[in-house]
Amino acid sequence: MKPSYKPLNSVLIKPAGPDCNLGCTYCFYLEKAELFKETTVHRMSDEVLEETIRQVMAQSGKEVSITWQGGEPTLMGLEFFEKVIKYEQIYGKGKTVGNGLQTNGLLIDEEWADFLQRYNFLVGLSIDGPQHVHDHYRLTRSGRPSWETVMKSAKLLMQRDVAVNAMCCITNYSAGFAKEIYDFYKTNGFEWMQFIPIVETDKQNPKKAADFSLTDIQYGEFMIEIFDLWLKDFVNGQPTTNVRFIDTIFHTYVGLQAPECTMARECGVYLTIEHNGDIFSCDFFVDPKWKLGSVKNGHLIDMLNSKKQQQFGALKAQLPRKCRTCSWYKHCFAGCTKDRIKDPRDSGLPRFCKSQIMFLEHADPVFKQLAREWLSQQEKIQAGSAPGKSYNAWNDFMQ
Repeated sequence: MKPSYKPLNSVLIKPAGPDCNLGCTYCFYLEKAELFKETTVHRMSDEVLEETIRQVMAQSGKEVSITWQGGEPTLMGLEFFEKVIKYEQIYGKGKTVGNGLQTNGLLIDEEWADFLQRYNFLVGLSIDGPQHVHDHYRLTRSGRPSWETVMKSAKLLMQRDVAVNAMCCITNYSAGFAKEIYDFYKTNGFEWMQFIPIVETDKQNPKKAADFSLTDIQYGEFMIEIFDLWLKDFVNGQPTTNVRFIDTIFHTYVGLQAPECTMARECGVYLTIEHNGDIFSCDFFVDPKWKLGSVKNGHLIDMLNSKKQQQFGALKAQLPRKCRTCSWYKHCFAGCTKDRIKDPRDSGLPRFCKSQIMFLEHADPVFKQLAREWLSQQEKIQAGSAPGKSYNAWNDFMQ
């Protein structure tokens, strides 16, 4: 069967490459500096930026999403992002552009906050929870804690009405504090939460995962506890917080494609653009094997639909029979490919296979009930017998 043509809906851009002003213990991207040895400091040039934005605008549809990530993208300075907006306005020609900034928050000041609010950036702020959790692994390059600075930035962003999501890396340490982390986010105004399970290959022994990596049981128990806290916070049948993996899985219960690539049947639906214009299949696979070309001499849409990108996307389905015949497979599609590669196991099963089964067995009855209610409401809306604002909280993330 001929692969379907993929539209250019989103790109992830790393304008400062692997450079960062933190030295988090679990970071996998700092070591990517080895791929770009031409310079010790990595910054996207104005020429590469303009060509990248020009191509994104020319080759995408009416709406496109751009995520600015790192390393730490704010190392580029505010002037760089003012140029981003200028080029989007020049080449966008009426398109709707959604800009997202994933940041550690260390450089955010009033000028940054005003800019992000003015241009409607969605900010993913890396804050792992309360101080003892965050500072356990998220330290500066000199080994100093970072929590207090990040909290000041969070409060400033919220005061300026910037849309902020809490991005939380779950490790062997933080897994034991699910309620404390969830309560911390709620207390501090983070209503949107994203929990990222951390697994990396041990640098001394490539046959095992690094010590800070999350075990399958830890992650399963963590997700269950977060789910119960999320459910407990319902008011009048509506959730009052948004948890990305819960929202994502709910899509699969109402017949919609999961918006998060980790839970999709196939990956390879976006491109990663490094500071020098090199294009890669995924930000977890910035590796010569998965380099697709360069924005300097190729077209993004062609690379997205290239044979190599199709091969990358197909890796996700290369699973043992036990996965493909599992009754839960349609709700998780084995998770993220990198979790299998960075934690090789003789069974070939994903590291978090047991985690997903634990979570789905626990949450399945609730998801089914919520799905019935949501689908019933949709039918009433289509029949004209219900208000257009359907099942409010769910309707928001379905948009």
